[in-house]
Amino acid sequence: MSSSPITFHVVPMDTSHAEDICTWDYRPPYNIYGWLPWEQMQALGIEFGDPVLRSEQYVSVVDKTGSLCGFAQLFPMEGVVRLGIGMRPELCGHGMGHSFMKVIVQAALSRFPDREIDLEVLTWNQRAIRTYQKCGFTITDTYERRTPTGDKPFYCMVYNQ
Repeated sequence: MSSSPITFHVVPMDTSHAEDICTWDYRPPYNIYGWLPWEQMQALGIEFGDPVLRSEQYVSVVDKTGSLCGFAQLFPMEGVVRLGIGMRPELCGHGMGHSFMKVIVQAALSRFPDREIDLEVLTWNQRAIRTYQKCGFTITDTYERRTPTGDKPFYCMVYNQ
């Protein structure tokens, strides 16, 4: 990867971005973050396969050329906006997480200025946890949550402005 920092921008998630995200293939153990095939997401009307949900909750993170680098879900809850985050697999682990998270947090603050920002992360995902901590998130809770492969331990991390 280049040593010059990448500048990220948040834009509305369009259909081509949603379809592209469904093809991303993460290496183990991160492969649990993959999505169903695009046609299946659309047919089931789930997550960004639902055009209304996509426009209301999902944003794409692009670089200065407009290339898709990741996405975020800004999930509104009572008094909170919960972030769901995904970075293009080949960009992960190259020191871009801070600038990537910065634009996502700014988008959440802009859209939901009066809400707390939090996220959930599997406790084993130390790479993500370190990035979130560098970006101002702190662990506030630990709990088990159901996943497709059974109950797993998660941290809730809250953004401190």
